[in-house]
Amino acid sequence: MAEQKRDYYEVLGVEKSADDAAIKKAYRVLAKKYHPDMNPGDAEAEKKFKEASEAYAVLSDPEKRRQYDQYGHAAFDGAGGAGGFGGFDFNSDIFGDIFGDIFGDIFGGGGRRGGRSNGPMKGANLRTSVRITFEEAVFGVDKEIELTLKDECKSCHGTGAKPGTSPETCSNCGGKGQVVYTRQSPFGGIMRNVQTCPDCQGTGKVIKDKCPDCRGTGYIANKKKIQVSIPAGIDNGQCVRLRDKGEPGTNGGPRGDLLVEVVVGRHPIFQRQNENIYSTVPMSFAVAALGGEIVIDTVDGRVIYEVKAGTQTDTKVRLKGKGVPSLRNKDVRGDHYVTLVVQVPDKLSHEAKDLLKQFDEQTGDTLNAAKNITSDRVEEPTGGKKKKKFGKF
Repeated sequence: MAEQKRDYYEVLGVEKSADDAAIKKAYRVLAKKYHPDMNPGDAEAEKKFKEASEAYAVLSDPEKRRQYDQYGHAAFDGAGGAGGFGGFDFNSDIFGDIFGDIFGDIFGGGGRRGGRSNGPMKGANLRTSVRITFEEAVFGVDKEIELTLKDECKSCHGTGAKPGTSPETCSNCGGKGQVVYTRQSPFGGIMRNVQTCPDCQGTGKVIKDKCPDCRGTGYIANKKKIQVSIPAGIDNGQCVRLRDKGEPGTNGGPRGDLLVEVVVGRHPIFQRQNENIYSTVPMSFAVAALGGEIVIDTVDGRVIYEVKAGTQTDTKVRLKGKGVPSLRNKDVRGDHYVTLVVQVPDKLSHEAKDLLKQFDEQTGDTLNAAKNITSDRVEEPTGGKKKKKFGKF
């Protein structure tokens, strides 16, 4: 018993009222997904590829679609056309434009969806980098960078041909900038692969007599100095885009852009996270215990901060509005978070040591805490138990 065929509209996943564009788009997706070259050895994918191609061959043809809508699959029983996969001509107008895209993607060629490549094209973007300080990233700065840029050759006006001559039409592609290669399908059809012409590199023109100044390139490279305005609040790794400062376009196309990557130097005190700044500030034991003023360095300069008596080490302090400006609004700034750490002096005079010992005796005698536990200290027995001796630590 013959296998029951699925409805062609169901195969492509479109409604019966779908227009030609929707049917074409649906088939393009399925053909690329289930093509055998993308699924080698997958019998199920091969089956779905045949099924989708059969459905598209019918629904993309107005007359066949009318017959199918009226009689269904019976309209083609015994015809051997749409019913047999080998009857499809992949070089026909029905499949040609689609497979020019699909097989161009699969086999590395350029598709047709981009149009003729010898039309006006925007030039390539260029990338460079500039180093700035932490403070310059916070408040913004103007920098001057030097790099090599291409300009149109004044002798040949960008044609690349010797003055008095003109580029000729490429004989390989006939001026189209693209060539079509055909190959045999594993299923008996013909597949087309559209690629950029290797002789003219897609321009459609070849130069017989090259310009001696630019050597046929149409451009002259010159070193230039460019001013770059770095906005306040920019972070390490972010880029500033300079419009129309990149490579020249081809065939009358506009120049590309210049992307300047910002490299922010490390700061000895400050660390940044988004719009907030973090730092650590030491304070003396006397200030931590008694309270007092300390000096805190910020990107805006030094500020005086009042420390409360009894402040412990690792206390966090927030200086509102002392952080980094927002790139979107320089008037909106983050905060500066400061960690206070008690600083222990490593050099003390004899008088200072004596005073510190007196202070310790009055505040817990911590210097003699270990001496208070001796080897002859015993625990009084309770409940008739034996005495337990404590050894030295």
